[in-house]
Formats: sequence, C-alpha cells, structure tokens
Amino acid sequence: MSDELQKMLDSVHDGITTFDFEGKETPCIVIDEEKYGLIRAKIEGQPFSVNTDLNILQDGLGNVFVEIVLTFSVGNISEKFLVNGKTDLNFFEVLANTSMLVLNSPESRYGQDNVIAIQLPRPEKAHDALEIIKNALIPKNQ
Repeated sequence: MSDELQKMLDSVHDGITTFDFEGKETPCIVIDEEKYGLIRAKIEGQPFSVNTDLNILQDGLGNVFVEIVLTFSVGNISEKFLVNGKTDLNFFEVLANTSMLVLNSPESRYGQDNVIAIQLPRPEKAHDALEIIKNALIPKNQ
C-alpha cells in the first residue's frame, strides 16, 4: 500500500452512517458534540443555506475518496469530511436518492433529537458523484 493511500485511509471520517429520518433513510455525518454545539449555536434562529461540494479523489486502482465540503452562509462555518467511497458506498446511494444529509452528534438519538438537515442545492451533483464513485471503484488496470 502506498504512503499516500495510507494517509487518505487515516484521514477518513469515521462518523458516516444512514438512519431513518421521518420515515426515509437519510445519510448522516456524525460530528463530535462540541463541534455540533458550536455549529448549532451559530445558525440557530437564522435562515441559512449550505453550499455542498463533493470533491472526488481516485487512484485508478479501485480506491476512491470523496471530500465533502460544507460551507454555511452564516457563522463563517466550513467543514470538510473525507469519506471512503468503497466502504461507504451506501451513504452516497442514499444521498443521491434523498438529495439531503444531516449532521448529528453522537450524543443525540438519530432522528429523535434536533439534527442539522442540509438540502443539496443541486441534487444532480449527488447523482453525478455516485456514478463517478461507482466507476472509480473498478480498477482500471485489469
């Protein structure tokens, strides 16, 4: 395994999951309680939007990672999460299906406590990303 691949694997966010949110399977990024509290404090009671970028990194050998960048319109908040496309493919399938994701803390009960719900401004980005991820998971040197 290359050093670069190992660095990517070591940087992957481990709080990637899905859960039932109001009767619909929804992608979720779990962040630590302190960071979650800070984000909520900065956005609560204000209208806000979130620019969502899905930056896809691949090596042509079947490894694909997605850097999810969330930039909030208020509070000077920008968060990055690195996700392994191979192990968390379901997350991206659900993201393409729902066009939304939620941020939650490990202290919250998924779907029962307050979550930060983010509607993707351009749902086609999730569909395009899913296709790229699926194609990238197939090694090109076979």
